[in-house]
Amino acid sequence: MNKIRIKKEDRVVIITGKYRDRTTPRRVLQVYPKRRMLLVEGVNLVKRHTKPNPQRNIKGGVIESEGPIHISNVMLLDPETKRGTRIGTKTLEDGRRVRMTRASGTILDK
Repeated sequence: MNKIRIKKEDRVVIITGKYRDRTTPRRVLQVYPKRRMLLVEGVNLVKRHTKPNPQRNIKGGVIESEGPIHISNVMLLDPETKRGTRIGTKTLEDGRRVRMTRASGTILDK
């Protein structure tokens, strides 16, 4: 199994499926590495009907929240070109390994 190179709070572009759009970057809310899935802000919205529970201060009704999508359906946003790009790694002179974009070579980790 390959390592997931997308992290929480990264900006991604959806490349396939119902929510595909190559212009609007979206934020990663959660990463599930064992399932190879992500929670992305405003993508794969699911509705859940909940009963009211006064002890937990939960109101009843229909709650809409994000569902997980597979990691293969997203690409990381390149900060320079503002398009989706693949991710590589690079070792700096001080020995740190950082993520970089393949398209422009921009270093993502500070």
